[in-house]
Formats: sequence, C-alpha cells, structure tokens
Amino acid sequence: MTMMMGANRTHSMLIRFARSVCFAVAITVGVSAASWATPPPDTLANPAAEARARSLQKEFRCLVCQGQSLDESEAPLAADLRGVIRQRIQAGDTNPQIERYLVARYGDFILMRPPIEPSTYALWLSPLILLLVAMAIALSVVMRAGKRARAGQA
Repeated sequence: MTMMMGANRTHSMLIRFARSVCFAVAITVGVSAASWATPPPDTLANPAAEARARSLQKEFRCLVCQGQSLDESEAPLAADLRGVIRQRIQAGDTNPQIERYLVARYGDFILMRPPIEPSTYALWLSPLILLLVAMAIALSVVMRAGKRARAGQA
C-alpha cells in the first residue's frame, strides 16, 4: 500500500513538472512569435527607407564614442540619433536636409568626413601637426643620444 502511494505521488509530481515545462515553452514561443511579427522599434518597415537610414548612420560620428559611426555605436545617444534619422526619413526629408539638421544641432564634428573649411582646419591638420611634433621629438632624442655616445668615446 505504501509503495502504491509513493508511485502515485511520483506520478503526480511528474505531471506537475511536465505542465510547468509546457507552460514555460508556450510563454517563450508566444513572446518570440510576437517579436517575429513586427520589425524591431529601431528599424523602418520599408526596406528601401531602412537601407537609406543605415547608409546615413554610417556618415555620422557618435558624439560619445567619437571613433565610431552612429551605425556601429551602442551608446544611448547614438541610438537616439539613429531614431532621429529614421523620424526625419519618415517625415520626408532628403539626405542633405537630414545632414544640415544634424550639423546645425551638433556641428561639423558629427560628420565622419567633415568639410575642409576654416572652422575645421584644426580637425584636419591636427593629425599632421602631431606627427610632425612626434618626429621632431624623436629626432631630438636620437641626436642627443648620438652626442652622448660620441662624448663618452672621447
């Protein structure tokens, strides 16, 4: 008799476990099916418009990361700016209008390829100036080391 009660209890526990697993699977499938039904919130339903948005996002710099485009960056500000680009596309703005809008708000620095003009000379020339300064320092160090070596031999 005790053996029979133990078997019933085990059977009852297995049934509860199976129901719990089925419920978890149903919830998981339901949630994932809902995500398949609509595109993610940060994409446009029109594939051509989405391709245009992605292309534009590659032309603008993330103001937080600075070395990455908006398309590459995971920063919250980059996500917000991607949303702005999509909103402007949906509003019917052209690519130059979107560019002017973002440059007006954030300056030429937002462009991955800023224009060469007096206000951006420092942006364009700073790498060259830093390279020249580094070469001058390296040349100075080598010259001093050469003088010390010759002075030590004499």
